[in-house]
Amino acid sequence: MNSIVIGSGFGGIAAALRLKAKGHNVKLIEKHPDLGGRARVFKKNGFIYDAGPTVITAPYLINELFELFNKDPKNYIELTPLKIWYQFIFEDKTKFNYSGDEIEMRDQIEKLSKEDVNGYEKLVKFTKKIFDKGFLELADVPFDKPFVMMQQLPALLKLKSYKSVYSLVSSYIKNEKLRRMLSMHPLLVGGNPFTTTSIYGLILYLEKKWGIHYSVGGTGNIIKGLEKLMNEVGIEIIKNSEVTEIISKNNKISGVKLNNDNEIGADNVVCNADPPVFYEKMLSKSNENSMLFNWKKNRMEYSMGLFVYYFGTKKIYENVEHHTIKFGEKYKEHLDDIFDKKKLNNDISYYLHRPTATDKTMAPDGNDCFYVLVPVPNNQSKINWETEGEKMKNLVIEKMEKDLMPDLKNNIVEDFYLTPDYFEKELNTKFGSGFSIQPKFTQSAYFRFHNKSEIYDGLYFVGAGTHPGAGVPGVLSSAKVLDKLF
Repeated sequence: MNSIVIGSGFGGIAAALRLKAKGHNVKLIEKHPDLGGRARVFKKNGFIYDAGPTVITAPYLINELFELFNKDPKNYIELTPLKIWYQFIFEDKTKFNYSGDEIEMRDQIEKLSKEDVNGYEKLVKFTKKIFDKGFLELADVPFDKPFVMMQQLPALLKLKSYKSVYSLVSSYIKNEKLRRMLSMHPLLVGGNPFTTTSIYGLILYLEKKWGIHYSVGGTGNIIKGLEKLMNEVGIEIIKNSEVTEIISKNNKISGVKLNNDNEIGADNVVCNADPPVFYEKMLSKSNENSMLFNWKKNRMEYSMGLFVYYFGTKKIYENVEHHTIKFGEKYKEHLDDIFDKKKLNNDISYYLHRPTATDKTMAPDGNDCFYVLVPVPNNQSKINWETEGEKMKNLVIEKMEKDLMPDLKNNIVEDFYLTPDYFEKELNTKFGSGFSIQPKFTQSAYFRFHNKSEIYDGLYFVGAGTHPGAGVPGVLSSAKVLDKLF
């Protein structure tokens, strides 16, 4: 069977390898000269910047891809666990080191709010129940038929999936700092903690189950290791080639057309691109989608956009942890501005990544390497990033200088930034969203874009916009769904 995979993010690469393990003849097509999609790598003057995912959880999902071919993952990649997972910094400069050390966690919680120690333990127990159902049982189930969803509804309602993550956390935790910290996980997959279904509370327990890891040499080294594996097992990788159209007849997929007008035939096409853009731009206009599908597509709400500032410094900031999350003064109001009002706000929260805290090879000797990610409105906002980009960069530098990196501006020796325009133009995401559609209950499981297309025979989806959702474990699990569809 001939299968084409479009896009080389984690989901696309995992799909290619899983299909190859099933005996398919697989071609992987990537528009860029390098693989990785959101997980691409940028190299500038000795600094190595991972473009996207840097928090590695559920490493077994990565290791499985090598084990499918009886290969030892350690011969391709090196994953190392982090001791401090995130350092949270609040507006009053207080810090919290979030980790898998439950004694240390309880001690810190007790200092903030004695009455919440018991609530925290109960919350962890409840998120384990969500994790057991939502991740272990359902993450790789194809939700392509309504009765599959109907079967699961009683269990999902019992797990309070109608609540938001913030609401669930608040039912156990009284302290506002702890509420923010323990409800932030939806932001890692493009959701607003105040509207994301509490099913995504499972991320809290998922981290505790397997820890948070770092890929030595950067996340890009995982992509490099997987590319080596694909070459070894005979997957044909076609780079610098963009798929411009899917060829179909009577809604049956028969191949793809490239930007050089070449056509490649296939029995199946697996798409790692953003589903709404794919349906709108790449399928023959002669095939009209059903009214129900068009309604579903048009009602979707999209994740926030991302402003990502990459920089290297001549000063080493030893006090900055590997992963830092800094909250602004306001939380809900700021998220309302991003998700609903679609406007910029100076009271930003941000995630700061410092790989050199763990791995000195990511920067030249005596230098430090960073990226800072700021949630911003997606391009439904009509923000002109050509003018706002530089303003946001200066605001971010000013905030970091004030919060934790003295004299930062004078120590930056290398920098550049990406805005939602990059995600829209280079990564083909709808409205430049960072994580495709939002993880609301009404956009989860059966209500997301299906892994097996509702419209076209022979068309499949993996990645952030389909089940189970964004994040490295999510997109790797979406490829695992294919095991049950083929």
